[in-house]
Amino acid sequence: MGPTPDPTVAALLDTSSTVRLRPLFEGNNISYAIGFKQINYLAEAAVLHHFRAAGLPVGELYQRFGLGFDLVDLRSRLGALLAVDDEVEAVVTPVTKDGEDRLGFTVGLFVEREGKRVKCAGSTVRVALRVDSHIAASEPLPAGLARFTTERLGVGEQRKTEVVPEPYGSLSRGRGTTGPDPVLTELIGEDNAFGWRYRIPYFYCHFNERMQMSGFLRVMEEVEDLFLADRGLAIKEVLDTRGWIPVVTQSRIELLDESLMEEELYTVYTVENVFKSLLYTCRMDCYVLRGDQLVKTATGTITHGYLQETRPNVWEMATLDDAAVAALSTPRKVSA
Repeated sequence: MGPTPDPTVAALLDTSSTVRLRPLFEGNNISYAIGFKQINYLAEAAVLHHFRAAGLPVGELYQRFGLGFDLVDLRSRLGALLAVDDEVEAVVTPVTKDGEDRLGFTVGLFVEREGKRVKCAGSTVRVALRVDSHIAASEPLPAGLARFTTERLGVGEQRKTEVVPEPYGSLSRGRGTTGPDPVLTELIGEDNAFGWRYRIPYFYCHFNERMQMSGFLRVMEEVEDLFLADRGLAIKEVLDTRGWIPVVTQSRIELLDESLMEEELYTVYTVENVFKSLLYTCRMDCYVLRGDQLVKTATGTITHGYLQETRPNVWEMATLDDAAVAALSTPRKVSA
């Protein structure tokens, strides 16, 4: 057994916490429902509250100990609909095992429905504490915290490439490019996949340099939007003509390495399966090009279906028609 952890670290590892939160209005895109990104934001907010409740708020971790807080793995399963006016009870339970070098938590999000407590989502979260080179620690670390610190979030898989990227072009290309692009063409190969090249903006980043989990959630949301438009299933058109809107049942993002501010992020969105004309699962892989090395910095999956408005404000799962299944299942060739 190691030394007794500091009370703040013991609270992080052993004590559950509960906080009441409300989703951001930004996530109210369709009818009165809140989308998957904002539900994941609630899980992040609950873990941030857990650190504050333990006596280690993330601002103080940075100022006192030179540590940056990073969500490095976020897995969520969505159940009941979350509405714009809901107040969410978020319960954070520590699940870090002996010997692990990441702090682990489960997060349950609960709402009240007709007097009953209903779970609308559940998440598993892993947190790393990144030693920051921009600031010197002013105090020694609390006992027991050192094992969760790291000099780098990861060392992603690297592959050498001979292709030369096209110049990015003017900064007015705010949404980047979906091709033709030689790097995306190499990454996609013959897969049933879609590619997107995008300059990482500072507002997706934190601690002066690197992209944070919320930025990858935004990328996952946007690449889905671009992918569907590319396959002839643009969200507004499908909503207007069929009354369908995409809905997420589960998602996961894991950080494998660091993606730096203003690097170009190459995102490959691969259709893995279409299940019984109800759901489809895509894998998201993110890369940066450093010299002649393509470095995988993040990976994740997301499962989508469609909801159909059967009458005003009443939504049910839709069955994909043959045209939608074909669009999702058939690779679209893009030349370099």
